[in-house]
Amino acid sequence: MLRRPTPLTTATVLAISALQGALPGPPAAAALSPATYTLTREGSLTITAPVAVSLGSVVPGGRRSAPLGTVTVTDHRDPDAGAWTATVSSTDYTRTTAPVVTIGRANMSYWSGPVTDAQGGGTFVPGQPTAASRVTLAVPRTAFSHTAEAGVNSASWNPTLVLSVPFAGASSGAYTGIVTHSVA
Repeated sequence: MLRRPTPLTTATVLAISALQGALPGPPAAAALSPATYTLTREGSLTITAPVAVSLGSVVPGGRRSAPLGTVTVTDHRDPDAGAWTATVSSTDYTRTTAPVVTIGRANMSYWSGPVTDAQGGGTFVPGQPTAASRVTLAVPRTAFSHTAEAGVNSASWNPTLVLSVPFAGASSGAYTGIVTHSVA
C-alpha cells in the first residue's frame, strides 16, 4: 500500500530542493593563505633568597652553622610546564686582606630543611630534609624540587649553612664567599 505524502511534507521537500539549487558551487580557483602562530608559555619561574648572611665568628678547626633565611621558588608557568629543581652552589671563601687566604667551598655544608610554606599542587621534595643529610657545597647540589605538573605553585624553605674551618692555613679575618640558588 502506497501512502501519498501530505501537502505539508511535499512542500517541505520542494523548499529544500529549491535551496539546494540556489547554493553556489565551489570557487573556480582557491588561494591558500597559511596562518601560523607561536605558542609561548605565560608566566615565569623565579627564585628569591636573602641578599647576605653572616655566620659569625669561628676558630680554626671549629664549626659554625647559621640559618640562611627564607628561599622561595614561585612557578607561574602553564600547568603543563613541568617540574622544577632548585640548585645551590658556592664559591670559595676568601680573606682579601694581605695575605690573601682561601677556605675552599668544600668546607661549606648545606641542608635545606623541610618546606616552610607551599602553595599549589604537586609534590615538594627537600634536597636535604635533616641536619644529618647535609651535603658539602664542593659541587652544585639540589636544594629543593617540585616533581609534578600542577600549574601555579610555590615553595619556601629556610636552609642552614655549616662552615667547617680547617686547622691549617686559616688566618684570622673576615672571609667572604657567595652562595647561589638557581631554579630551572
